[in-house]
Amino acid sequence: MTSLELARWQFGITTLYHFIFVPLTIGLAFFTAYAQTRWYRTDDEKWKKATRFWGKLMLISFALGVATGIVQEFQFGMNWSDYSRFVGDVFGAPLAMEGLAAFFVESTFLGLWLFGWGRLSKKVHLATIWMVSGSTILSAYFILAANSWMQHPVGYEMVDGKAQLTSIWAVLGNSTALYAFAHTILASLLTGGMVIAGISAWHLLRNSHTDVFKGSLRMVVPVLAVAGVTTIGVGHFNGVLMSEQQPMKMAAADAVFDTTEGAGLSLFAVGSMESNPEGLERNIEIPNLLSFVMTGFPRSEVQGINDLNAEYRERFGPGEYAPIVAVAYWSWRTMLGIGFALALLAVIAWWLLRKERLERSTKLLKATMWMAPLPFIASFAGWIFTEMGRQPWSVFGLLRTSDSVSPTVSSAEVWISLVGFTLLYGVLAVIAGRIFFRIAGKGPPDEDPDEDSENAHFGLAY
Repeated sequence: MTSLELARWQFGITTLYHFIFVPLTIGLAFFTAYAQTRWYRTDDEKWKKATRFWGKLMLISFALGVATGIVQEFQFGMNWSDYSRFVGDVFGAPLAMEGLAAFFVESTFLGLWLFGWGRLSKKVHLATIWMVSGSTILSAYFILAANSWMQHPVGYEMVDGKAQLTSIWAVLGNSTALYAFAHTILASLLTGGMVIAGISAWHLLRNSHTDVFKGSLRMVVPVLAVAGVTTIGVGHFNGVLMSEQQPMKMAAADAVFDTTEGAGLSLFAVGSMESNPEGLERNIEIPNLLSFVMTGFPRSEVQGINDLNAEYRERFGPGEYAPIVAVAYWSWRTMLGIGFALALLAVIAWWLLRKERLERSTKLLKATMWMAPLPFIASFAGWIFTEMGRQPWSVFGLLRTSDSVSPTVSSAEVWISLVGFTLLYGVLAVIAGRIFFRIAGKGPPDEDPDEDSENAHFGLAY
């Protein structure tokens, strides 16, 4: 394997691992703040226990998210130096904002929340956890703004072969970033909410800490239902936007090879094993539905991969401009299928909640428990589709991935770092997984810990 292929594998592995913790931290921070708000308003002890319990899991996710995120920064300099030189002037601003205005604020208020139990007033202490939640969301926006510039470059001019920032407001207000932000936050609420719902269902099936977990389940179910349905709507409009900005990605997502009016939505397609087979052997589809999804009109034209390839070759020069069609096709369907399944589960759970039958529905509780990991799989599929569907570009229309890799890094050097990071992440996964599942399985303490003890300040006492 070449250094380019190895560098891509390394970035993909480390980013997917990091992305386990991003939506989980955002979701858990929000629901921890929500639970503490309920405690502040009702003074009910169960909400204090819930706040401490979900806060512990949030801390594990936050710590691992920081540790794995730092590696992403290193790779830009190690494996992707030509890319860093090209985008450095544009990326510097949103990344600095993420580090200074978001991450440091997030860390500061997280420390105040941890050490503030019994030391700050209830109102001030509540404000600190909401600041943590808000900062995680703000941090996500700055990162998504930087990534969205790679999907749809705006607010720049080319100077001496490099992109130079001309308007930070254009970058931050990029339409791609706005849709990606809404989609990511809703997905984060689904991820954090499903983790809480799954753990709550596990304890309720065992009649363990029923007061805390009954309240926690009731807390997240309405949010899950709204977020699940809204995610589908936002995803639709995001697809419409992508069909305008990156038509090749959306053509590959449904394996449309020839420009078609009234294109059907493919349910199952079979083709050769080539990266771009240029056609399908079999395709089962719903007529006109893809045209409606991508444009809002059932008889509208959808550009095909072959026609776009010819257009891009005239515009950018010789080469293959289609991504790996099978990867785009199945990752998009995985994300969509899980999204619809989670929305359906959440709507059913909300209906049972309104009928006062939620906690008595054993089938629903078991389904919730087993479906809790699905948001992570959907996030993986969404990230793979977003990034691999953009290939062969690292910055769409401006910089190819093959021109982004560090020219002086050898395959052996990338192999060493790839193996090293994979082993390190494997060790972290085992340690963090054991801690996370041990805390989740044990549940909150029966008695409130001593707020003046050191362990209580870190939220780790039992």
